[in-house]
Amino acid sequence: MNGKYVVSGGCGFIGSHIVDRLIDEDKSVIVIDNNSNNRKPFINAKAKYYNIDISNSNNVDELSSILKNCKGIFHCAALIDVQESITKPIIYEANNTMGTLNLLQAAVKANVKRFVYSSSAAVYGNTDDMPISEFSQINPLSPYGSQKYYGEVMCKVFSQLHGIETCSLRYFNAFGERQKISGAYATVIGIFKFQIKNGLPITITGDGEQRRDFIYVKDLVNANYLSMFCEEKFSGEIFNIGSGKNFSINQIANFFNVPKTYIPALKDPKASLADINKANKILGWFPSMDVEQWIKSNK
Repeated sequence: MNGKYVVSGGCGFIGSHIVDRLIDEDKSVIVIDNNSNNRKPFINAKAKYYNIDISNSNNVDELSSILKNCKGIFHCAALIDVQESITKPIIYEANNTMGTLNLLQAAVKANVKRFVYSSSAAVYGNTDDMPISEFSQINPLSPYGSQKYYGEVMCKVFSQLHGIETCSLRYFNAFGERQKISGAYATVIGIFKFQIKNGLPITITGDGEQRRDFIYVKDLVNANYLSMFCEEKFSGEIFNIGSGKNFSINQIANFFNVPKTYIPALKDPKASLADINKANKILGWFPSMDVEQWIKSNK
């Protein structure tokens, strides 16, 4: 599909990489982002930028105007800190739930063809299924996980009611260039890199034996791209996007080969491991970068 594409959250870690990929593919790109994380330097100069709060329902008409003649939307904008969502659930509800609903409503008003939603493996919570498939039980442990699941449901509902094509990508643990290394939205690998940079020991929560499926940001970008441009017709389709391998946090720490220390555990799932067969078969998507390889080449 040639034409104009919108990336909400296009100043963020994943969204900014999607913007770059689209521009590399000679697409016209609009970024919608309120830049709450002060990441404007990541805006590609070839993209058109709108600073707008999608969580405000009063902005739906303005959003619809921006989306006019748009072929597709990559919806990445969200507050993403799981622990913070527990202490600030109302703020997270406004941003993550209403933001998605408002953007879907604006997309329908503007006759957008396809909507690719950034969801999360947080919808699964703790599960005995390993690997975790798209059919595994939904059991979120946080407001964030619940909000991401609600977004998936709304995508499917809007497909059924209004005919907009939607799909949801359940990201596992993202890492790579531009990841936050400090603050509320820092990734575990980003935090480790920040601690090493500042001469601090790596800090591990709990016993460090919790296992995570780490997925490289540019592999996430490729999954988004294929979801937007594949010929398959979507009506609320869901895909796991992970590496299909998992590592303990202790293993990740050991890849850095520096001193480490332990602090009390957080309320997090004990393990995650993505079954990615569905994305392999339908999207033709496969991960390309191993987390160990990336860490050892980016110390």
